[in-house]
Amino acid sequence: MIPARFPPSAVERPAPAAGRYGRSRAVVALKAAAAFGVLMIAAPLLSLAWIAITGDTSAVSHVFSIVLPDAMFDTTVLLAGVAVVTTLLGVGAAWLVTAFRFPGRGILSVALTLPLAVPTYLVAYVYVEVLEPLGPVQSAFRALFGFRSKADYWFPEVRSMPGAILLIGCVLYPYVYLPVRALFAVQSASLIEAARTLGASPSAVFRRIALPLARPAIALGLSLALLETLNDIGAADHLGVRTLTVAVYTTWLNRGSLPGAAVIALVLLTAVTVLIVVEIRSRGDRSFATSAKRARRQDPVELDGLRGWAAAVLCSLPPLAGFVIPAAFLAAEAYKRGGRIDPGLPSQILATLVFAGSATLVVVALGAAVAAAVRLVPGRATAWAARIASLGYALPGTVVAVALLWPLAAIDNAAAQGLNALFGGRHGLLLTGTGAAVVIAYAVRFTGIAIGGVENGYARVSRHVDDAARTLGHSPGRLILDIHRPMLSPALASAALLVFVDAMKELPATLLLRPLNVDTLATAVYAHAGRGVFEDGALASLLIVLAGLLPVVLLMRASGEAAAAAAAQRESRTREGPSPAQV
Repeated sequence: MIPARFPPSAVERPAPAAGRYGRSRAVVALKAAAAFGVLMIAAPLLSLAWIAITGDTSAVSHVFSIVLPDAMFDTTVLLAGVAVVTTLLGVGAAWLVTAFRFPGRGILSVALTLPLAVPTYLVAYVYVEVLEPLGPVQSAFRALFGFRSKADYWFPEVRSMPGAILLIGCVLYPYVYLPVRALFAVQSASLIEAARTLGASPSAVFRRIALPLARPAIALGLSLALLETLNDIGAADHLGVRTLTVAVYTTWLNRGSLPGAAVIALVLLTAVTVLIVVEIRSRGDRSFATSAKRARRQDPVELDGLRGWAAAVLCSLPPLAGFVIPAAFLAAEAYKRGGRIDPGLPSQILATLVFAGSATLVVVALGAAVAAAVRLVPGRATAWAARIASLGYALPGTVVAVALLWPLAAIDNAAAQGLNALFGGRHGLLLTGTGAAVVIAYAVRFTGIAIGGVENGYARVSRHVDDAARTLGHSPGRLILDIHRPMLSPALASAALLVFVDAMKELPATLLLRPLNVDTLATAVYAHAGRGVFEDGALASLLIVLAGLLPVVLLMRASGEAAAAAAAQRESRTREGPSPAQV
């Protein structure tokens, strides 16, 4: 109970009630930003349904009878296989680096996150070049055993469903590894020690104690990995797997059927919705929590001799396959070409920087405005608006591209007619002809990253700061610009970096919405691989990988700071001794 002499501001109070800042222009602008975030998601999806409903019935029937059965089967098998591979690699590696001590453990725990820097399509292109009959692996195999041709021996085919499952799984397993490792690291040692005291073997401890506690983290990481699998178009297409995403692309461009592509996109959207619902229910129906205040981290078990080296080898294989080999191949190919640079590379870099940079400015501004609306105008409306605006990241790029085509074309036609009537002459397409459509697609997909990043930054800013500013007469606009903005600078910078790199690597939406004769680094690499001369795009691919390393380094730095803070806190508690409650 709080003594009466204490003012109400002396204790932490709940969030301020909605409307406390009145109807200032800043508050109206924040509400408008939240509403725009909802419209940005809802309008394309409504147009997608409209295109499918009003399209040619013969094209739709062809899709249902011919295209969808095979595409749904391949997508289901691919998702199931990737789920198995990412779970085995992610959970297994997380348990080894947290529960055991072995040679190279510290380096490997960091190296296991490196495949996040490499897009799935680049890994597919590299391994096709390395493992094809004329590639270095099979050439060495024939020379070693004296075979004259491919017909004299059997070799696994990388362009197949198993090849796609393994390669995509080797790139996406960090989505499972990171949250599961974080959960294993904070699990209470008392539970594990009690199980060992009762005679449980190490495998039983993992199976009956650690694994059930990690189910929410596994579900979260697995859902992200599968969403990335659904968004992939380059790897699946190059490896001969006709997923729903590939079907959208081929139906639209190769067959010229936009309604058919819209129908497939709706089916793909249904698959995404199912994944999200399953992930939410899997986390909401179970509660495997330990007390963070009383939890004591388990001490890693020392693995000596052969067992230790076996653990080191097992943990080194995923980053070796998902990062080291692809990066080394790209670096070697770029070095072979020496000073020979693709003549189109400067324009590709410029287009990439313009698209990704413009999208970053738009996305971070919109994400910051929506997060500020949640902070300053709390309530169900703004909370739901922020959640809906964040759903774009779950939408595959092909779905976003097809969904945006009709509204963007309508805006372009209306603008062209208006300009022609006012100024005469003929005016080109303002959105789809200038690359603005690509920026809009990036904004739809990646606004959720900015909203989440800024909300995490706001979580570290006490609401007493807002109360003090209001007491001093600061308007909401001054509060955001003069006080919140400097305090949120690290969060804004991190969000901008993540958005820029994701936009730089985005292939499906860029491939479908870019202006004619304009290539980014990602689309140029895709074109080189389609022509069978992927080596010509080695330098562009290497630039994408180097850019992808930036958020990985940021993630490592954040993890290191969190670990240092936790260690300092544990050391402080050790010096102070146990609290009366613990005694």
